[in-house]
Amino acid sequence: MEASTVQLNDIALFVEVAKRKSFSQAARALDMPTSTLSRRINELERAIGLRLINRNTRRLDLTDAGAAYMRRCQGLIDEARLAHEQLLSLSGGPSGNLRVSMPYSLAIWLLPETISDFTDRYPEVECEFDLSMMTASDAQGTPFDIVLRFGREADYPGASADNGNGNGTPHRAIEGAVVHELVSLETHLYASDSYIARHGEPQTPADLSQHQCLRTTIDEAHSYWTLNNGAISQRVAVHGHLAANNMSIAGTLAGLDLAITRMPHCLALEPIIQRNSLRRVLPGWSVDPISIYVVFPSSIQPAKTRAFMDFIRPKLGAPQA
Repeated sequence: MEASTVQLNDIALFVEVAKRKSFSQAARALDMPTSTLSRRINELERAIGLRLINRNTRRLDLTDAGAAYMRRCQGLIDEARLAHEQLLSLSGGPSGNLRVSMPYSLAIWLLPETISDFTDRYPEVECEFDLSMMTASDAQGTPFDIVLRFGREADYPGASADNGNGNGTPHRAIEGAVVHELVSLETHLYASDSYIARHGEPQTPADLSQHQCLRTTIDEAHSYWTLNNGAISQRVAVHGHLAANNMSIAGTLAGLDLAITRMPHCLALEPIIQRNSLRRVLPGWSVDPISIYVVFPSSIQPAKTRAFMDFIRPKLGAPQA
């Protein structure tokens, strides 16, 4: 195979390997034997006359030539895939396997509210959900079409320049991926009636120091809550015997009369608040908001991805793209 006969398919195979930094992961995503994929990449390198990938038993790295080739080729492959998706959508609609990674606590709010309507409307899309605790930065090299994560602006420096509605510049905090702040959720304090009956109701933010407060983790960094009332902001020290980094579990523990908890406010969350018979405390105050970030493998979004994002945005209170 000479350089003039290099096929787009072979370039696409190289992009998959380079993106995942693994022949085995790329082979699984492409549903082909690893040996076949390795042979095709070897043939591509011979046709080009340059080594693109340095291989050893522990890791795979791109050569300088490979990195340059990846930068030029990824956009071409993404555009070709988008063109294919758009052509298919003319005759039918979004289709294919959609792989979504999200935390369990988000899935338990979101999926019951969206997935039935989504599958009814798009029966040709097969949804695969991963509910692991993978960090957003681990999204690099994974096979997911969408990665949703809770986070703070500090986790994605500059990502707040785009709130997901297309009015800003997406932040490429992760190599080969695009990060958007999808929505910033207003966060309130909640407790059960029985907890309030036993311990009294806080009247000011300072009163929280006398209560059991459910934190994310029991450490110094998470032992302060910042409460806001208009232009007034107060940072208060809180404590408690319990901590949980799963918001669904936090709601359940608060429903068992064990503590006051923080909870983002959105349509998808209302059933959890109602199921645990929680009511808002310090209603004039809100806690620092919690953001949901979305990570896409590239700036090119196929029809199946756009369709799913359009379904979940209203449930989260996010602006339409």
